[in-house]
Amino acid sequence: MTKVDVESLKERMAAFTQSLQDEICQALETLDGSARFREDPWQRPGGGGGRTRVLEDGAVLEKAGVNTSVVFGELEDQFAKKLQGEGRSFWAGGISLVLHPRNPHVPTVHANYRFIHQGGKAWFGGGADLTPYYLYEEDAAHFHRVHKAACDKHDPAWYPRFKAACDQYFFLRHRDETRGVGGVFFENMGGELEREFDFVRDCGRAFVDAYLPIAHKRKDTPYTPEQRVWQEVRRGRYVEFNLVYDRGTVFGLETRGRTESILMSLPPQTRWRYDFHPEPGTWEARLVDVLRGPRDWAAWTKEG
Repeated sequence: MTKVDVESLKERMAAFTQSLQDEICQALETLDGSARFREDPWQRPGGGGGRTRVLEDGAVLEKAGVNTSVVFGELEDQFAKKLQGEGRSFWAGGISLVLHPRNPHVPTVHANYRFIHQGGKAWFGGGADLTPYYLYEEDAAHFHRVHKAACDKHDPAWYPRFKAACDQYFFLRHRDETRGVGGVFFENMGGELEREFDFVRDCGRAFVDAYLPIAHKRKDTPYTPEQRVWQEVRRGRYVEFNLVYDRGTVFGLETRGRTESILMSLPPQTRWRYDFHPEPGTWEARLVDVLRGPRDWAAWTKEG
C-alpha cells in the first residue's frame, strides 16, 4: 500500500462509519418507538474526536450507545510496542456499538469496526457478537447466518476462521465460559486493504439485518422479576469482560480517548450475587451449559 492509498482509506472509513452510525441509530429509534439518541460530539486534546450517541430509558432499549471516532497523534512508548504497527504515531477510526435491552428475552449485542494506521503498517479489525440472557437457538442461528453470508461473499474460509476467533476472544477465563453465543471477530487479516475495506462495509451493513429481527420478535415477551434479576447477574459478566479483557476499552483509555464514550458499553443496572448458580434443569442453567463451549450456530436446525 502506498501512503496515498492509506490516506484515502482513512477518509473513506471515517465517512462510512458516520453514515453507518446514522443508519443504525435511525433503525434503533424505530425499534424502540419512544426514546431518541442524544448526540455528544467531543474533541480529543491529542488529536481527533468523535460523535457519541446514547439512548437511555427507552421502551425497548434500556441503554444503547452507537459511537464513531477518529483519533490520531502519538502513543505512549510502552503501549505503542504492544500494538501490531511500528513507532508511536497513529491514526484510528471506527464505529462501536453496544445495546442493552430492557426485556431479558432480548439479547445484548455488540459490534465494532475500525481501521488503524501505526507507523508503516495499517490494518482493519472488528466484528459482532450476541449475548443472550435466555437462549433461543433460532436467534443465535439467525445472527450467525447473516454474518456468515457477509463473509461468504468475500471468502468461504472467512466465517469459520472469524467465528473461531470470536469464540476464543470473548471468553472469560476466570469464569470458564464465553460471554455469549459469539459471532465473528477479526484483527489484521494480512491481505489487501481495499478488499478488506469492502468486507468491513458489508459486515457493518449486515448488523441491522442480523439483530433487529431478533429484537422485534422478543421485545414484547412477558418476563418475571426473577428473570430480570438473572439478566442483571449476567450483565455482571459483561462488565467483567469489558473491564478485564476488552482490547477496545484498553486502547481507548491508553490513547486518552473520551472516558464517557469508552465506558458507554457498560449496562445501566447490574448485580453480583456471591457464588450464585442457577438451579439445575432451569432455562438459566441451560444457558450456562451452552456457554461452556462453542457451537456451530450457522448449521443449527430445529430438528437437530
